[in-house]
Amino acid sequence: MTLDVKAAKRRLATMGLVNALAVVAAGAALYGYFGLGIGWALGAFVAALLVGIGAQIWFIAGLRRANKGV
Repeated sequence: MTLDVKAAKRRLATMGLVNALAVVAAGAALYGYFGLGIGWALGAFVAALLVGIGAQIWFIAGLRRANKGV
């Protein structure tokens, strides 16, 4: 099965948006933790990192699945 370029571009745009939102959330969480002394903000920072990494894994898995024909 060949790669559907239109679907890949849509997945790339979605991944980029999720990553951008995760970076903003991670920055706000770091400010909350270090600047304001909010203890739970460190957990929010880790969660934002995991969401961003998860979006990248989702994108790559979609490309691999398209190339395998599954």
